[in-house]
Amino acid sequence: MILDYALTFALGCFALALVMNLIRIATADNIIDRVLAVDTMAVNATALIILYGAHSGAIYSFEAAILFAMTGFVSTVAYCKYLLRGSIIE
Repeated sequence: MILDYALTFALGCFALALVMNLIRIATADNIIDRVLAVDTMAVNATALIILYGAHSGAIYSFEAAILFAMTGFVSTVAYCKYLLRGSIIE
């Protein structure tokens, strides 16, 4: 019972964090702040997937969260490499 309230509260907090990241993307001064906001969004979305899986009892949500986290990490690294060097593949 109390776990359901805690998971619902955590889901709301991470959803609010996603909204705040969207605001940061729209109002950022430079591209580095936008990249960090997108990377933080990937972390928050991963947390949302894990919390939803714990709340609903879905067994495959953890694998989906791992795949989403790996994709978010690789995309952040690739975009930063593109910003630094101008190309991704050398």
